[in-house]
Amino acid sequence: MDMQLISRLRDDADLRYLYQGAPTGKKGRPRKYAGKIDVSNIDTKSFDLVSEDQDALIHSAIVYSKSLKRNILLARVNYKSGRDKQTIKLYFSTDLTLNPTDLIDYYRSRFQIEFLYRDAKQHTGLCHSQSRSKNKLYFHFNMALTALNVAKVEDWLSIPKERRGAFSMTDIKTLNHNRLLLGRFFDVFGVDPNKLKNQQLFKELIYYGTMAA
Repeated sequence: MDMQLISRLRDDADLRYLYQGAPTGKKGRPRKYAGKIDVSNIDTKSFDLVSEDQDALIHSAIVYSKSLKRNILLARVNYKSGRDKQTIKLYFSTDLTLNPTDLIDYYRSRFQIEFLYRDAKQHTGLCHSQSRSKNKLYFHFNMALTALNVAKVEDWLSIPKERRGAFSMTDIKTLNHNRLLLGRFFDVFGVDPNKLKNQQLFKELIYYGTMAA
């Protein structure tokens, strides 16, 4: 399909160095690999240093993956944490020309996109359409994803950037349900929610049931 894959390997993935030496001139198949890669102790001559800072050390190389049966671009990231503790993660792409830094950024973006689809499936009915029309399906998918993005924008724009926490679509649904229900009560009983003495009680009831409450 002429598509490239970006993902993360198991920590114990079976990888091989590519043989870069000159042909030996002996009979038989030319040597292709130069030994198995120990990800906790790599050969720095075979890996390129991409970047190093106080948080992570990144090396990259084109290696052979036994499970994928092909050469891949590998980005080995050694994350540094407190008390000299280190964590190694292996990111890869089938596009051998990709910049290793872009590879890691794309993977992190993909991880964030997964939250968008998860919330759309759980809260805005992404998978609930039974239409067979391509245009109707496109409209349904766009509306489900747009509703989620609008809810996220409405939630975050009302909060200063330094105080923004994790987004919860469950809280947004609970908040709007409470607002609708209270609005009905106010209409039926003739209560003015804008009076000063009612505003604090109104806010408490609006946020009832949310995680922030």
